[in-house]
Amino acid sequence: MTALAVLAAVVAAVCFAIGGALQHRAVAAEAVPGPAAGPAGSGAARLGADGFAALLRRPGWLLGLGLAGAGAGLHALALVVAPVSVVQPVGVLAVPVAVLLAARATGRRPSTAVGVAVGLAVGGVAGFVALAAGSAVPGAADPTTLALAGAGVGIVVLGLSAVAARASSPALRCLSCAAAGATAFGLVSALVRALAERVVAGAPVLDVAGLAGAIVVALLAGGWLVQQAFAAGPAELVVATLTVVDPVVAVGLGIALLGEGAATGLPAALGMAGCAVVAAGGVLVLSRHHPDALRRRERARATGPVESDGRLVTAGRP
Repeated sequence: MTALAVLAAVVAAVCFAIGGALQHRAVAAEAVPGPAAGPAGSGAARLGADGFAALLRRPGWLLGLGLAGAGAGLHALALVVAPVSVVQPVGVLAVPVAVLLAARATGRRPSTAVGVAVGLAVGGVAGFVALAAGSAVPGAADPTTLALAGAGVGIVVLGLSAVAARASSPALRCLSCAAAGATAFGLVSALVRALAERVVAGAPVLDVAGLAGAIVVALLAGGWLVQQAFAAGPAELVVATLTVVDPVVAVGLGIALLGEGAATGLPAALGMAGCAVVAAGGVLVLSRHHPDALRRRERARATGPVESDGRLVTAGRP
């Protein structure tokens, strides 16, 4: 069964990567320049309500959404028949697959910096999940705990969304939106587990319906934010951010609020924190060295000096 789970996780990772590339292509066609776009066209693009409605008529976006859904289903199936420590590290294969797809689309071979970034992200997530799975214990989720989790995640998502709303840098807006969406998806994992516990325990219908409604809200919010991330930046950066932030948030909620970290010692906790930092560092490196960032810097050099993130330095800016 473990071999079947690994195969399902591999196929799921490929589905996530291809689905992300298809969605990004469609979203980029419907996105509009942000209000802070500079003369070099380097402002962060947005996806409005009209653009989102147009996506529903694009076969490519719908296919990408279907592949993402299929990937989620296969990943969930793998988690049913194999330990998290086996399945979750396989899921990070979506990052190198997304990078290879971007390289093929742009005609650029991945640079050494991109390879290092992918290695840091993949290795960091794999180490984090392995340490978390090795020390996790079953925990119960009471209504008060779930409410606290929802409120805490909501504050984080709103904060990241505020950063994204003010960002003129495409990389910053992309990272903020993707991280906010991944945070919402991490909450979904905790809520799904709580919902399963309620159903098995024969909880009241209103209790089950409330959790189901919260899951739908978190999914819609996360989905909208991820589409905004696709509008602002490349698919591989969005996929990498989701791959890093989602499991970190899900495990963090399990440890902090569901009591799953009762058996986690100080060495394991420090190791998990270190792995999370390494994975986040990989995403940041990727945000600076992916092909889109290089193209923006090349375009900006033709018209004037640029800042470290590739934006044109305009008059009056220090």
